[in-house]
Amino acid sequence: MAEFEVVAESRSELGKAAMRRMRRVGKVPGIVYGGEKQPVPITVMENVLRKQMENEAFFSHVLTVRVEGQGEEQAVVKALQRHPATSTVLHIDLLRVSATQTLTLTVPLHFENEDIAPGVKSGGVIAHNISEIEVSCLPANLPEFVAVDLAALELGESIHLSEVTLPTGVQFSSLTEDNDPAIVSIAAPRVEAEPSDDASPASADDGDATATDE
Repeated sequence: MAEFEVVAESRSELGKAAMRRMRRVGKVPGIVYGGEKQPVPITVMENVLRKQMENEAFFSHVLTVRVEGQGEEQAVVKALQRHPATSTVLHIDLLRVSATQTLTLTVPLHFENEDIAPGVKSGGVIAHNISEIEVSCLPANLPEFVAVDLAALELGESIHLSEVTLPTGVQFSSLTEDNDPAIVSIAAPRVEAEPSDDASPASADDGDATATDE
């Protein structure tokens, strides 16, 4: 399992103007909150954060957060604010976690054995309806991803959330009898209708008419 350490500095400057100044020098403002401690405003280096974010496990993993002069604590990424045009991270929220308290977090779905699925071998096309799902568990049981096995999926079939096997101690937070969505399916490919042979191109007459205007 991957391990991540977030090295941060505490900050005293608050407000939009201060945050803009931080971003101009390559820092991302954020906050560490939750538990019985007071929220701590922080900054992290943008280039280091961007590198860590390249690994999807960063978002579904308990992180070790080291705030300068305040020791370390465990937290998860609870929210990211991004620039709408550039996707640059503008702010990061880190939620403290306790080993004895259940947490709820979104983790990615990994679809396995797609190439050997009977429905694919029959010419079917896979449709991923959901790419991530919210789970509840203790921090020690938090999975980096949830595997969905397509090895037996036939053409015209789908896999629902309730059919996915979860690791021990983990449960879907939104799964109910009335909310059991199909997360992946295999359907026959669409066949586009070919143009009729007796259809004549309209541009032929138009071209002759244009030539007489000269």
